[in-house]
Amino acid sequence: MKKTIYILTLILSTNFSLFSQESNWTDLFNGENLDGWHTYNKNVKKKIKKWYVENGELILDSNNDNISRGNDIVTNKKYTNFELSIEWNIPFGGNSGVMFGVEEIKGMGEPWQTGPEIQVLDNDNFADGNSLAIHLAPALYDLKPVDQIEYNSYGKWNHLLLKIDHDNNLGSITFNGNFVYSFALSGPEWDKMISKSKFNNPSHPQYVIAPLFGKFKTGKIALQDHGFAVRYRNIKIREL
Repeated sequence: MKKTIYILTLILSTNFSLFSQESNWTDLFNGENLDGWHTYNKNVKKKIKKWYVENGELILDSNNDNISRGNDIVTNKKYTNFELSIEWNIPFGGNSGVMFGVEEIKGMGEPWQTGPEIQVLDNDNFADGNSLAIHLAPALYDLKPVDQIEYNSYGKWNHLLLKIDHDNNLGSITFNGNFVYSFALSGPEWDKMISKSKFNNPSHPQYVIAPLFGKFKTGKIALQDHGFAVRYRNIKIREL
């Protein structure tokens, strides 16, 4: 009898633990509207253009031309230590990105000027000089290259799990259930990556001026408009 009670107690405690872990996740996208999001550097009450919701998916209405950009969206709330779970689906040749640590600064045009990006890309067909391993999905864009990964081609869903833990100076990327790599978020390793990147190195062929890139431990999550009709769904966050 005691053994039976012990087993039942163990089962109940295990189920409660799993439930508690699941309940720690918060939907960043409710599958119905754009509540909780706004256009980068725009008033939170202003209507979001170009993004719409259909069948539980957050969709960017774009020309798929790599040109018509500027409709990046960010969360209303800022985050420091968290796990972000998100699914994305890119069209043929498509490009987008998921950013973290984004700060909205008056006069600053785009979220990539502050927020590091996890690449969202049709790796097989994007034809704009982005075929380097440091630019492929799901790389920490222009900072750390990816090796061979399990990647679902354009028109199919991919899953990204991003962990950002400043308390332990550790970020990590898991893609389609497979661990990709970890990376420092500050200190010598982080500084070295940035020093070689387009965000800090004037000799880089794609150099851009971004003195505040990667400087903020607390910031917003951003979804990039890179001129392609990307789709996102099941966007959840768990604060650590």
